[in-house]
Amino acid sequence: PGTNPEELIAAAHAGCFSMALSAILGREGHIPKHIRTIAKVHLGATTAGPTITRIELETEASVAGLTGEEFERLAQAAKATCLVSRALTGVATITLKASLIDH
Repeated sequence: PGTNPEELIAAAHAGCFSMALSAILGREGHIPKHIRTIAKVHLGATTAGPTITRIELETEASVAGLTGEEFERLAQAAKATCLVSRALTGVATITLKASLIDH
């Protein structure tokens, strides 16, 4: 029972990404009403042992005055600058699905 390291990595990645996205949106003059991000960590086996093979970030936000394309661009920028994303460069694939929602 309890939390495993992979769950902690997922939580840290989701939290860091949300903070990076909020900061980028704020610098662009778009204060989000709501940001929700989840991270799904996928494991696989290698000759060296278990490894993280992929992380899927899924974020949704309520932000006035943005198009979907603008939000996607800013979300990708947040992914590129998020401290945890940068620390996880050894992970083969980190995907991002970004959605604007009305709140």
